[in-house]
Amino acid sequence: MNECVFCKIIKGEIPAKKIYEDENVLAFLDIDPLTSGHTLVIPKEHYEDIFDMPEELLEKVFSSSKKVAQILKENLKCDGINILNSNGKVAQQDVFHYHVHVIPRYAGSNFKLKSENSSPENVDETFQKIKE
Repeated sequence: MNECVFCKIIKGEIPAKKIYEDENVLAFLDIDPLTSGHTLVIPKEHYEDIFDMPEELLEKVFSSSKKVAQILKENLKCDGINILNSNGKVAQQDVFHYHVHVIPRYAGSNFKLKSENSSPENVDETFQKIKE
């Protein structure tokens, strides 16, 4: 964990624009934001991804994510919020310290999350695979 950038932020070795902090969680502005106010919420203990996280701490991170979302909505007057989490390189996880993205959304933004290749048939096929 000596090379983990988020662990270094927690230790104060790297500066961060802190939005929220408590005994378990730290939230700070992303240095490469998707939108204005894009914030990362991390546990102060190092866990690689959701599969590594203890459930009790996961609950604290998500509870804090809601607090951060409320802070951003109130102070930035954004029109909506996305809360995202990526797990694994193929899911575009860049830093392998569990984190949640709280992304303010603004009317007229071109940032999209919707798939253009979805169909009811794909959903049915996927559902059958999951239920096997």
